[in-house]
Amino acid sequence: MRGVVGVLALQGDFREHKEVLKRLGIGAKEVRKKEHLEGLEALIVPGGESTTIGKLAREYGIEDEVRRRVEEDSLALFGTCAGAIWLAKEILGYPEQPRLGVLDVAVERNAFGRQVESFEEEVEIEGLGPFRGVFIRAPAFRRLGEGVEVLAELGDLPVLVRQGKVLASAFHPELTPDTRLHRLFLDLAGL
Repeated sequence: MRGVVGVLALQGDFREHKEVLKRLGIGAKEVRKKEHLEGLEALIVPGGESTTIGKLAREYGIEDEVRRRVEEDSLALFGTCAGAIWLAKEILGYPEQPRLGVLDVAVERNAFGRQVESFEEEVEIEGLGPFRGVFIRAPAFRRLGEGVEVLAELGDLPVLVRQGKVLASAFHPELTPDTRLHRLFLDLAGL
């Protein structure tokens, strides 16, 4: 299924990611069961509610399959906002929250405030330049493990990180007309 990217469609703004992929000429496959991962080389985990995403991914058997595929280096991952929280090894203040744990970071939920404090801010992305970040109940990456590269910061907080073929963003690139960050992910995935 080269040229097709999976989008986790359990909850959240998966439709917006599908639209960005369409603008880039890439097919998108909604992933709701572990069988939907077959043949995919890349998966986007959208923003939404991180606890719900984690619980449903576990219930439908997706969590173990994604973790296995990432560990064997056969699946690239891109998590945005709640998706980035699900990817993290540690969620500060929520030790029992279901998580994939494939990105060696400690993430803080709602680090920039509640829903009513949402905002847009330009961030400088390494290799891409300025990018309009949409921050909605956005997390921040507080502790970075070895091998985690910071690609963008807001103030002194990392908001875009990469570890191998795993990319995680605290903001919502799918809510802007700018497709460059998705293109960066596709390049990372070899698509």
